[in-house]
Amino acid sequence: MSNSADSPRTDTTGSGPDPARVSAPEHSTASSRAETPPSPHDRRGGFRPVRVLTVGVFALAGLLFFTSFNTAKGTNIRTDASLLKLSDLIQERSQKNGELDESNGVLRDDVESLAEADDGSTRAQDDKLAGLEKNAGTQKVKGRAITVTLNDAPPNATAKLPGYPEPQPDYLVIHQQDLQAVVNALWQGGAQGIKVMDQRLISTSAVRCVGNTLILQGRVYSPPYKIQAVGDPEKLQQALADAPAIQNYMVYVNVYGLGWKVTEDGAVTLPGYSGTVDLHYAKPVE
Repeated sequence: MSNSADSPRTDTTGSGPDPARVSAPEHSTASSRAETPPSPHDRRGGFRPVRVLTVGVFALAGLLFFTSFNTAKGTNIRTDASLLKLSDLIQERSQKNGELDESNGVLRDDVESLAEADDGSTRAQDDKLAGLEKNAGTQKVKGRAITVTLNDAPPNATAKLPGYPEPQPDYLVIHQQDLQAVVNALWQGGAQGIKVMDQRLISTSAVRCVGNTLILQGRVYSPPYKIQAVGDPEKLQQALADAPAIQNYMVYVNVYGLGWKVTEDGAVTLPGYSGTVDLHYAKPVE
């Protein structure tokens, strides 16, 4: 027989296997102990982590069910109409503020009518008061007007002119500075009165945007935004064209499709400001 790596090599004298090729047993004592299953007695009395884990899972599930029930209080927490989304709440409060403004305006007219009936003032004093009210924006103003409309670009807009990058989301929406630029240009052009959406602006009005919505005097608006001004239409439009901030805005109009429209309205009447005129933070100069 020929020798192989699998058979022990013997010497020619017949003295037994070559000591150099004798290997250790396949399994050591420690290995055998680790692979030996515990006795039935050990299994019955030993610690079972799986059993404890199962109990913990059921306890956690029970806690979740109880919390969900306590939160829902018998309602469908997914579809119940009484749980308004934040956007719904904002729109509801905005509508309520509008109704309160209208009611306040009616009451203001009643108070002024009663005051004019017996206020003990002279004609000159009444004329002076009327002029102050007109400048303050609390009285109606009539005259020729223009309307500027700003709107977001289409969501799938691309660069229309060569050499410009593809638009970022920020390029496609109306920002606070855009609305402020239009209002400031119209005042610069000699506007006698300005109305943004359906509200008259006064000296304390703040045009502010939060996200993609306009917040004006406690009410919320979404684009398109309309700004109407009473004054000389030619001077107003020239002031718009000369404003650097609007010139920059027009680049986005031509490249990415932001909305821009100017129309002449003829003779209009802007409503007087009907909100509160109390100052909460300003103090008189001594």
